[in-house]
Amino acid sequence: MSTVPFRRHVLALSVSAALAGLLLLMPSAHAADDTDAQQKARDNSTTLSGVQVEANVAAPTAAYAGGQVARGGRFGVLGNQDAMNVPFAITSYTDTLIRNQQARTLGDVVSNDPAVRTGFGYGNFSQTFTIRGFQVYSDDIAFDGLYGLLPRQLLAPELVSRVEVFKGASAFLNGISPGGSGVGGNINIAPKRAEAQPITRVGLDWGSDSQVGGSVDIGRRFGAGDAFGVRVNAVHRDGNTAIDGEQRRVTAASVAFDYQGEKLRITTDIGYQKQVITGGRAVVYASGLDRVPRAPSAKTNYAQPWSNSSLEDTFGVVRAEYDFTPWLTGYVAAGAHHGNEFGDYVSPTLVDTAGNATETRFTVPYVADTATGEAGFNAHFDTGEVTHRVNVGFSALSFRKKAAYAGSLDPIHTNIYSPTYAPVPDFAYNVGPISDPGITGRTQLRSIAVSDTLGFMDDRLQVTLGARRQKLHTIGYAYAVDGVDGAKNSEYERYTTSPVAGVNFRLADQWSIYANHIEALTQGDQAPETFDNRPVTNAGQVFAPYKSKQNEIGVKWDAGTIGSSLDLFQIKQPSAYVNGANTFVVDGEQRNRGIEWSFFGQPVDGVRVLGGANYIKPELVKTQDGLNDGNDGIGVPRFQANAGVEWDIPNTPDVTVSARAVRTGKQYLDTANTMDVPAWTTYDLGARTTTHLEGVPVTFRLTVQNVTNKGYWASANGGYLTQGAPRTFYVSASFDL
Repeated sequence: MSTVPFRRHVLALSVSAALAGLLLLMPSAHAADDTDAQQKARDNSTTLSGVQVEANVAAPTAAYAGGQVARGGRFGVLGNQDAMNVPFAITSYTDTLIRNQQARTLGDVVSNDPAVRTGFGYGNFSQTFTIRGFQVYSDDIAFDGLYGLLPRQLLAPELVSRVEVFKGASAFLNGISPGGSGVGGNINIAPKRAEAQPITRVGLDWGSDSQVGGSVDIGRRFGAGDAFGVRVNAVHRDGNTAIDGEQRRVTAASVAFDYQGEKLRITTDIGYQKQVITGGRAVVYASGLDRVPRAPSAKTNYAQPWSNSSLEDTFGVVRAEYDFTPWLTGYVAAGAHHGNEFGDYVSPTLVDTAGNATETRFTVPYVADTATGEAGFNAHFDTGEVTHRVNVGFSALSFRKKAAYAGSLDPIHTNIYSPTYAPVPDFAYNVGPISDPGITGRTQLRSIAVSDTLGFMDDRLQVTLGARRQKLHTIGYAYAVDGVDGAKNSEYERYTTSPVAGVNFRLADQWSIYANHIEALTQGDQAPETFDNRPVTNAGQVFAPYKSKQNEIGVKWDAGTIGSSLDLFQIKQPSAYVNGANTFVVDGEQRNRGIEWSFFGQPVDGVRVLGGANYIKPELVKTQDGLNDGNDGIGVPRFQANAGVEWDIPNTPDVTVSARAVRTGKQYLDTANTMDVPAWTTYDLGARTTTHLEGVPVTFRLTVQNVTNKGYWASANGGYLTQGAPRTFYVSASFDL
């Protein structure tokens, strides 16, 4: 047997031990610690566009003490605002948190949120997110407020200034998403831009088993009054992960330019990313069994070694604002994205509860091109004792995809507990040209939104009323043959209106209560030709977009150094099925009722907290023939909780230690609720210190995820199983030059 793996593990343990020792032995450098005021300002300040908040309100970019959570974020067409002033719930995770936790994926960041859980996409390696019990596809994550721009499956956190998690439906605020998800919430990525203080940061990192990487972050302001800014970020990381036989490589870079004039503000953000995954552990399909088998050991890889995915994306957006008068601002933004994917995927399908499974090869090239933009005006004025903040906005998105697929038919017989590896099978079928796929779909989204936020009692009471008129137009094409694009085989065009009503009341400087009614939109289905080999009576009928309706009330507390929120919500999502008369109907419903509590900040000097709890009752109602009425929806745990803490150890050379526990309750893999996925709890630990080496501030970090190396099914959302990551070590050194 080769000694290379043994030597690799010895080297890994040696590096881990050495850096862990450095955390405790190196001298202190208080001036460079991430928790002091100057560093927090550098890490979390970003130029933002949209509605401007009043001068006496903390900017949305400012962070709570400890620097982990920002005070606000982007609320769609309402712009960037302090969370205390709007009737909606949002949590914005900062670059400081991303770096200190050494996040490698977007899922690592949002796992801090008790309302969010992460899984994989259907048959690929994309991350999907569950917010308030409903999925958000990675396709539907916004970039600086615009959909369709980011890489479709994975995103390098090194390019991110803030991850803003909006809780609840948002069709009015953001418009319908191109993938049609986001019923329970959405995610917006704020790009990194030049800050007030110069930044020159170089990072080196290592992760188990042999992930080695480096990053660069450079930011400068220049010109008269520092009106111009540039920010450059780059990262490259490659090697084997903690999962046996899985290798991942990422190369990503972004460049941001901005101009901040007296009346005119312009930002330009350009990004490139390539991720390559070889032998990636995929999801597991388990329908038809009488129970869910136990999860394999945390490191076991049941994918084939030759399976792989290559994901390459280029994207950018330009945004401008101009103050025509002190009370009227106009804005315009335009962006584009090109994505090129090629995947050789393998996912096991279980045939029994002993872990026996079959696998087949499924190969998919996928090319996507998106152009998107928005324009509008926001104005603020008074009518007597009532203030007004009026927004009028137009948005548009055009999307084109090219795809084909091929695969094998003869199954590979394996077992998820003791995998069998086989040679690459030949294709048994081919649909469309794999090397040059043809156009298979086009989507056009158009909308116009109008709103007015009326302020009473010196703006202590604010009422937001508005509506968005939306057009959804999609066209499907047959797969190409002999290099010729296929003919149009389906078309869908619908209009709909999404209202909003919200009330926010500042009881005191530290307290606000709010309520809202808002909706989400999902493209309506088309009735199939047949069901269970029987003709459907209304085959081909196209249904209007599904409206998921949310009602929510909540309370927020902002004590300056610490914040918290508590909210109750109900979301009703329509569902469709073929009834006993063989007619396709939209008559079912999933009703998620829940309560959320979150907290964040620094309650006492040297101690930072982040966490909360979430309870949802995901009830199915009006199901076919009432068979599943009262059951829980698929993949929605009733209980989730997070508890994270950081502690600056007194009388040590600037050593900070951290710990986090994540608890997720039982969830079901089927609507009959006969296949349950057990509850799970994971624990993470970390430590860091900052010192000077040859006069250069250096921060050393150590993170251990899933300390107990627990093997568990992390998610059943989508009707398939995603396994959680094994115990993983990360160590890094960050040099502030």
